[in-house]
Amino acid sequence: MNKEIVIIGGGFAGVNLAKQLKDKKEFYITLVDKNNYNFFPPLLYQVATGMLDVSSISTPFRTIFKGVDNISFRMGELQKVEPESNKVQLSTGELKYDGLVIATGTKSNFFGMENIEKNAVPMKTINDAVKMRNYLLQKTEEATYTDDPVKKAKLRNVVISGAGPTGVEVAGMLAEMRNNMLEKIYPELANQELNIFLVDAAPTVLPPMRERSQKYTHEALEEMGVKVKLEKMVEDYKDDTVYFRDGDTIETETLIWTAGVTGRMFEGIPEESYGRGNRLLVNEFNKVKGTENIYAIGDACLQKTDENFPEGHPQLANVAMQHGEHLANNFLAMSNGESLEPFHYFDKGSMAIIGRSKATADLTNPSKTVTGWLAWAMWLFVHLFQLINYRNRVKTMWNWTTAYFIQDQSLGMIIRPSERVGTATIEKEMARDEEWLVELGSRHIELQINGIPTRGSDYG
Repeated sequence: MNKEIVIIGGGFAGVNLAKQLKDKKEFYITLVDKNNYNFFPPLLYQVATGMLDVSSISTPFRTIFKGVDNISFRMGELQKVEPESNKVQLSTGELKYDGLVIATGTKSNFFGMENIEKNAVPMKTINDAVKMRNYLLQKTEEATYTDDPVKKAKLRNVVISGAGPTGVEVAGMLAEMRNNMLEKIYPELANQELNIFLVDAAPTVLPPMRERSQKYTHEALEEMGVKVKLEKMVEDYKDDTVYFRDGDTIETETLIWTAGVTGRMFEGIPEESYGRGNRLLVNEFNKVKGTENIYAIGDACLQKTDENFPEGHPQLANVAMQHGEHLANNFLAMSNGESLEPFHYFDKGSMAIIGRSKATADLTNPSKTVTGWLAWAMWLFVHLFQLINYRNRVKTMWNWTTAYFIQDQSLGMIIRPSERVGTATIEKEMARDEEWLVELGSRHIELQINGIPTRGSDYG
């Protein structure tokens, strides 16, 4: 009898687990996600800044697993786990399982600051990225016609909180656009300076990376005109003013929040199963502490059994992908009555892109740091081939190539504009946006079944 495996979350970890178990007749897999599509988080900032469109970094799950007999997809959100009866309650019904895998990733962490959660611009999901793009374009359009000097001053300031890879990449992209495209596209702003502030409570940019990478990145950002302010903790954001703990303030209508993430907690899983950052504590086989047949992989888990990472693995795509592949191998071993293998992360290094021909990469084998054009080319290559299918790779490569040579923003369209893009607005518009995406995804599948070719943009 087939083992029923339910995977909650279709990111790097969940999709890689499902792919490894594809066509394995010992298992029947149900992949659950609140969206009907997989997307590539490392390139979200390029959607948010108009470099890429949504369909370049996303693919419907039903397209990914088309024709696979032992994998099905269920759209829904996990609401409750019932370990005693081996069931999960979803927003769209109930599922039974022999093995449950939680791969739900993380969400933005606002550290309990309600004004920031309400008014800042987060960037964690496709919805966030599209709304951020709309918001930035709206504010730029406002800057072309407003006569209010106070408002003009606020519109000229953009604050990015969080100097990790995402914050650095957003700051670098905005600086590139300001330096190379802004006056061409918005000639009304020729004499108005756009100030880009990158702020962080840490003493360096890119805290997890090596000192050489940190120094290179800091210097590169400042050369591009980004105002880097370190050891500056954001404490509040209200009345179009960012307040710092040391008493400083910056007046702005745009605070982009990339300062932290946290895991999700689910009813039915014991509180003692959670560790730092609401990540599920797992053993060397990714089994959740205090459970019998519940597993967690990727950013959702905290695994302290790897001797090289005693405080847990970094929340990176490579960790999530390796978790998914390794757990699949252990499921197959269990099915065959073989012993399980503990997880050990193979660290390939880390990298961050800063701007055109500017990036940094900390390699592990050989152990060295590469900066500049070579690191930039490596970043493009690695991220291009991490995209889930050839269609995404071709579209993204085309966009990158034209942007490099033409330096144009072809995707600067405001779609479904809103007054503010804080969490309150996102929640209000989420139902409408999800309905739209589901409708387009369903239309794509229906047309494919009937043999009618479709374009990527039909369901992006």
